[in-house]
Amino acid sequence: MAVGIKVGCITDEIGTPDFFHAFFSTVSANLEVNGWGTRFPILMGKLYQGRLEPNFADIAIMELRQIQRELCCLTPYKVVWDIESRSELPPWGQEISPDIRSLGDYFITSTGRELISTLIEALEDASTNLKSVLVVEY
Repeated sequence: MAVGIKVGCITDEIGTPDFFHAFFSTVSANLEVNGWGTRFPILMGKLYQGRLEPNFADIAIMELRQIQRELCCLTPYKVVWDIESRSELPPWGQEISPDIRSLGDYFITSTGRELISTLIEALEDASTNLKSVLVVEY
């Protein structure tokens, strides 16, 4: 089973539910010292829950860009695969590509695209077409 981001009739494949959760776990654990959704409420709350109305897309884009800037300053070894079980490691353990230099470029979708860029593109589409709700499909 794969997770996809759908805007209108277009769906971008993300990867497994565990991979998607790991991105949000990493963001919260490393960038939200006061807990899940305290700094990035639109992304961590609304989008992560599976549905984002288009009027929130621009705020979510700003949150994602801030997340991207901050993740680029963190070593890939600060990845958090599951915030509820911090000892859990990714399926590949500590064996990562030497091309991955920070958490900013750690998350690559199952189609080979950077997750953050994929999410921003989908949010831009939702923002442009105010009738399109962004939906996370599990």
